[in-house]
Amino acid sequence: MPNPKRRHSKARGRKRRTHYKAAMPSLVACSNCGEMKMTHKVCPACGFYYKKSVIIPKKSKK
Repeated sequence: MPNPKRRHSKARGRKRRTHYKAAMPSLVACSNCGEMKMTHKVCPACGFYYKKSVIIPKKSKK
């Protein structure tokens, strides 16, 4: 298997990786309480997922 003859510079490697970036998670409003949540996840505020109560959320101390 061929190997590189010379070492690639840091700049050359970093230029190649410029498109590897984290995407913002897509958020939607919960159909039950209206709070923003990630898609296809249980709502952390009310515990509903697809119009069904899945979990009982813990009360946060504020």
